[in-house]
Amino acid sequence: MSEDQEKRHYDIQVSGIPQIPHVNFRVRELGEWVDTNTDTYFKGKKVILFALPGAFTPTCSNEQLPGFDKMADAFKEYGIDEIYCMSVNDSFVMNAWATDQNLKNVKMIPDGNGEFAQGMGMLCQKRDKCFGQRSWRYAMVINDGEIEAMFIEPGKTDDTAEDPYHESSPESVMQYLKDFKG
Repeated sequence: MSEDQEKRHYDIQVSGIPQIPHVNFRVRELGEWVDTNTDTYFKGKKVILFALPGAFTPTCSNEQLPGFDKMADAFKEYGIDEIYCMSVNDSFVMNAWATDQNLKNVKMIPDGNGEFAQGMGMLCQKRDKCFGQRSWRYAMVINDGEIEAMFIEPGKTDDTAEDPYHESSPESVMQYLKDFKG
């Protein structure tokens, strides 16, 4: 692995914080509102979280989300307990998207107000597409609430015409696990 690749995989300070922010979430489960928080998803577990700009969008729906879902068993071989997808969308949208994608392994976390994305320094504007506030595309390996590795797409800025997708792909996260945890 090149020095640049190693730096990319281990540079968790890009976001400025080694821990995930504590955020409360409201989710719909079986027709009822359930209050959860980051501890619900991350405490005492080793997980992959990938965040993306929006449900039902092309790259998110055609590549990133199904890719993580298909590779879930391989991730478990490296000690991953759960895989979560997060987007600045409400719970209704995230649940409908999960149903549409026929997910088997990835669980959804709705960051409806963008509080998690903001706490991570990953909230951006997509006004040029009339999307409003969204998450920049990134992925993380999180171990008991601590960021172990972070994979951020380059070029984070507001209203960019670009939608890069490589660093946060399931293949990149898997390569990190093979190189450093194998």
